Amino acid sequence: MLKEAATYDELYRNFRWEIPDRFNIATACCDRHADGTGRLALIYVDEDGGITRTSFDEVADASRRFANVLAADGIVRGDRVAVFLSQSLELPVAHFAAYRAGMISIPLFALFGEDALEFRLSNSAAKAVVTDAAGWEKLAKIRDRLPELKRVYILGEKVPAGTTSFWGAIRSASPEFATVDTSADDPALIIYTSGTTGNPKGALHAHRVVLGHLPNVEMCHNFLPRPGDLMWTPADWAWIGGLINGLFAFWYHGIPMVGHRARKFEPQAAMQMMAELGIRNVFLPPTALKLMRQANVENPGVKLRSIFTGGESLGGELLGWVRDTFGIDAHEVFGQTECNLVIGSNSNLFPIRPGAMGRATPGFDVRIVNDKGEELPRGERGIIGVRQPCPCTMIEYWRNPDATAKKYAGEFLLTGDLGVQDADGYFWYVSREDDVITTAGYRVGPSEIEHTLMKHPAVAMSAVVGIPDPIRTESIKAWIVLRPGYAPSDTLAREIQEFVKVQLAAHEYPRFVQFAETLPMTATGKVLRRELRALG
Repeated sequence: MLKEAATYDELYRNFRWEIPDRFNIATACCDRHADGTGRLALIYVDEDGGITRTSFDEVADASRRFANVLAADGIVRGDRVAVFLSQSLELPVAHFAAYRAGMISIPLFALFGEDALEFRLSNSAAKAVVTDAAGWEKLAKIRDRLPELKRVYILGEKVPAGTTSFWGAIRSASPEFATVDTSADDPALIIYTSGTTGNPKGALHAHRVVLGHLPNVEMCHNFLPRPGDLMWTPADWAWIGGLINGLFAFWYHGIPMVGHRARKFEPQAAMQMMAELGIRNVFLPPTALKLMRQANVENPGVKLRSIFTGGESLGGELLGWVRDTFGIDAHEVFGQTECNLVIGSNSNLFPIRPGAMGRATPGFDVRIVNDKGEELPRGERGIIGVRQPCPCTMIEYWRNPDATAKKYAGEFLLTGDLGVQDADGYFWYVSREDDVITTAGYRVGPSEIEHTLMKHPAVAMSAVVGIPDPIRTESIKAWIVLRPGYAPSDTLAREIQEFVKVQLAAHEYPRFVQFAETLPMTATGKVLRRELRALG
């Protein structure tokens, strides 16, 4: 999409969006490369180091067959299909099948617990779920509370009663399926994002969202594609970063992906895998880079062409370590689930300034505005806003018109992040406008954690905040007022932590628990989280 240029100004000035009227993610990211030649799509590395290679031809065939399975099971255009899997071949097969049939996919983080899973499946009224044995263990406990859920497809041959074997169904299905004619503006997927109040909100995106990501991905990866490109990210393919910045954007260009999701990020093992497979392009969240530096990893021969990162600022010291270790610069980006990759960097086009997020992505008009959508002078702090319309912007928050309306002011989408733009056009991050916690590259809303805490029998009141963490940016801390009959103890704190970890997800449990007799409140009964943050 980008026409390579010698300077950023030339790149930005000459860019024009070219969004076709008819567009389908499965056709663009798979079928265009499934030409019968066996073109490589995926290198999957399992937990034991075993390697499986899959072609675009095979992905296309399996996804057409699974589209037939869904249709035969009564799932129709517009229905929601949840994909509750980690990095795997089955994940894109399920997504592409949904897109072929005009359905809406819902990527779900494989480590979600029962509460997080139930809300998202219930809110979306998902008709089908694709998962594995580990996912089924959680889903089985809540299935009777999901009346809209018709079908559960499980990886493996022997599956529990009332479920269907994913691959068994695929093998018996027809390989012929006519992909529906979708508009670029037709709905394609719902990605849930957490805020500070209420339940998580589902950002409904159109098929065009993939095209909206391309300018930033291409710029920050030193232009794509290039011979020998091979992409990997440890970020799960359930978030917009791993799924669209990574998998879909690279497959749009026919660049193969490496799939490997270890239970825990191991810095030296990651380096070794990158060297052995000849990985050339990576999306490494700042937390991964910090862990690699902390572990004092040695480069065993990794030869990267591009390093893409985002979610929090790297800072000068970490940027220097990356340059010394890999011989190239890390290119930072900024965005959010509702409108992603609006700011980026490329040291070949303009100097990187440590602490700055970069400059506006070609095709995006990014400004600092007030809450009315009025532009502020350079150097003045305000909300980072993105002028609309924009191909990367969500259609709406799923079934939440009030929240959708509040996301906009005037001509701008309001990110909710505060920043400053300097005289040279660089954007500098200041803070969240609200109470969202940034931890290990994830944005976590305190409300969902607080709701789960309140389900524990010992908890009378709770408040969740983020506290500074040198590795994770912020760690989650829960302030808890106990019910009568319960006394503070380390044992109880650990029990509460485990309770949240099981109910929500491993990245959402409070690493610190502070018991208190009362919580600071406003006159109207709202918890003053800023006072709790100040206490540390």
